[in-house]
Amino acid sequence: MERLRWLAGRSLTTRSPMEIVPSVIFLVALLFIPESPRFLVAKGRRAQAEAVLTRLYGAETGLRTLGEIEASLAADHHRPRLSDLINKVTGQVRPIVWVGIGLATFQQLVGINVVFYYGAVLWQAVGFSESDALLINVLSGALSIGACLGSLLLVDRIGRKPLLWIGSVGMTVTLALVTIAFATGTLGDDGRLALSDNMGLLALVAANVYVVFFNLSWGPVMWVMLGEMFPNQIRGSGLAVAGLFQWGANFLITWTFPMLLAGIGLAGAYGLYALAAAISIVFVMRFVYETRGRALEQMEG
Repeated sequence: MERLRWLAGRSLTTRSPMEIVPSVIFLVALLFIPESPRFLVAKGRRAQAEAVLTRLYGAETGLRTLGEIEASLAADHHRPRLSDLINKVTGQVRPIVWVGIGLATFQQLVGINVVFYYGAVLWQAVGFSESDALLINVLSGALSIGACLGSLLLVDRIGRKPLLWIGSVGMTVTLALVTIAFATGTLGDDGRLALSDNMGLLALVAANVYVVFFNLSWGPVMWVMLGEMFPNQIRGSGLAVAGLFQWGANFLITWTFPMLLAGIGLAGAYGLYALAAAISIVFVMRFVYETRGRALEQMEG
């Protein structure tokens, strides 16, 4: 445990100045992103909204979409507030809000940030050298990028819900395999987990396939769905609440991993993440509805 903390602290103090480059690119790119047409209409800036929609869809479709947005906002034109997330008839939180919270939370409960934050440290903890652990981390990063590109190509072809379901099933299987591999390990005199060659290879392959499944599905698709599923009137509040739960779950998983490692070991920790992935299958099948091809004006709360 102390070795894990030392390695984690060491990794946090060896950051490269190159990390500022993506931040600068992102900042510059923000200057070229237009405002949301729905925001512009809500603020009475119709001409600007029409210009954005025309640029995106063409003149005819843009005007039709503008009319749909105006009709949607006119149906409930009061200023958005958090209380809109509560059904005024039943006095309960709207079901769509719970679905958004579930999507945001499950994205973190499957343990992805343990791989991201503790990647090199984790592989050193199971017996890989420091150089090998760093190479594995680079490999995981490259696979993440490739899987996100795959998601970009598939999300509008097969839909959001099928991708989430595929991701949940894939993560359940791969996390279970990682759990099995870690469960066969033995602790050495230095407190590190030693795996046989076969089990070490199984853990390595399964963990990286898990990263692929996550970034093909829940990583990007969760954000796509949160941006599409809420009706206009509660969209901002719904996204804010879902984001709060997403970062809260992120903190919980990151904070508890060292404690789980010390208490129930790597196999126990990954077993919990596998259980969360299995539960997410049921959640997707029962509560998540497809949003592909539907405009925000068609969404119901």
